[in-house]
Amino acid sequence: MVSTPPKVIQSEQKGVVIVPARRAKWWYSTFHTVTAMIGAGVLSLPYAMAYLGWGPGILMLLLSWCLTLNTMWQMIQLHECVPGTRFDRYIDLGRHAFGPKLGAWIVLPQQLIVQVGCDVVYMVVGGKCLKSFVEIACTDCAQIKQSYWIIIFGGIHFFLSQLPNFNSVAGVSLAAAVMSLSYSTIAWVACLSRGRIDNVSYSYKKISKTDLLFRVFNALGQISFAFAGHAVTLEIQATIPSTPEKPSKIPMWKGAICAYFINAICYFPVAIIGYWAFGQDVDDNVLMSLKRPSWLIASANLMVFIHVIGSYQVYAMPVFDLIERMMMQRLNFPPGVALRLVGRSAYVAFTLIFGITFPFFGDLLGFFGGFGFAPTAYFLPSIMWLIIKKPKRFSTNWFINWGSIYIGVCIMVASTVGGLRNIIADSSTYSFYT
Repeated sequence: MVSTPPKVIQSEQKGVVIVPARRAKWWYSTFHTVTAMIGAGVLSLPYAMAYLGWGPGILMLLLSWCLTLNTMWQMIQLHECVPGTRFDRYIDLGRHAFGPKLGAWIVLPQQLIVQVGCDVVYMVVGGKCLKSFVEIACTDCAQIKQSYWIIIFGGIHFFLSQLPNFNSVAGVSLAAAVMSLSYSTIAWVACLSRGRIDNVSYSYKKISKTDLLFRVFNALGQISFAFAGHAVTLEIQATIPSTPEKPSKIPMWKGAICAYFINAICYFPVAIIGYWAFGQDVDDNVLMSLKRPSWLIASANLMVFIHVIGSYQVYAMPVFDLIERMMMQRLNFPPGVALRLVGRSAYVAFTLIFGITFPFFGDLLGFFGGFGFAPTAYFLPSIMWLIIKKPKRFSTNWFINWGSIYIGVCIMVASTVGGLRNIIADSSTYSFYT
């Protein structure tokens, strides 16, 4: 797909301003959002259910779906809340809501945690799924270290990262969105066809109460990780043209609704049927619990691999934009190929090294889900809505926003603690770089 690079404008007040190309259609927002949201986290939902149980697990999934759909609607509405101005990045909206200095300190760290955290997790998932695919498809092939598979996955992104903007990765994103729907369907259909394992148990795992508590906290983070698209919502909407007659919020919301419908038909069957089939013995990646038919499981792993290639790029694009702005402003780097080659390659290398060092899929989901995803998806949009729109006190809108804030803060604290504790516990028995 041919893409027009974004315009670079010099401003005395703000330095370098990169204006995104605004040519996207409403369905671009659908598959970009699907690619950003329906990631490898969907495969860990049965594992989260194993620690939460039937009632709390389904309730948490349903609550998260409703709350994050509401906060995504809020962000789409706030994109052009000031006539004549478009807040093209999450940080721009944060500065408008909280002030120029405070907004940057509140929003930017959270957004970077989400975007960099996702890319680290996708490095791990991409390498693991490629390894599983090759081992299933070629049983006679010599096995190599997991670290090498992650390096192969990272090597692909040294090339793809040179694509200039969101519009230029539309084809990759579309393929990723199709793959996400495909492997999610394979996961729950395969679980349903296989049926329940012998002596399946839905009781809580027989571990210490302290360990169980931290695993429950981590499960909350895994669910919040599954609703991760908000960190790039404004950047996606920025690529859609807008006029007074047809503002960008109309096609963007249409695309978001379609994305959330796809989200529902992926998440709920995988979580419920995966837990039904394996109970408390389900793996943190449900595909790893499925052994037969081998060709189908191999295909699903290949689909996950293709999907996380697109997901990595969707989350990396805003980071690339930030890196390039900083290099142009502080290092006087001229815009062009050399800028992309240096800045983007350095970022890919960083996420690659981090992913090889800490390849704990389930624990990373919980930690990043709580520390970064809960704020950006659950309560920061609600806080900004209260500040900018000022709904009437004690109105339904007011209660919904404060409810989102309260639930989001609780998830953030609990899952961050749980995920960090589990990373420390698992790393104590792990042989690094194997």
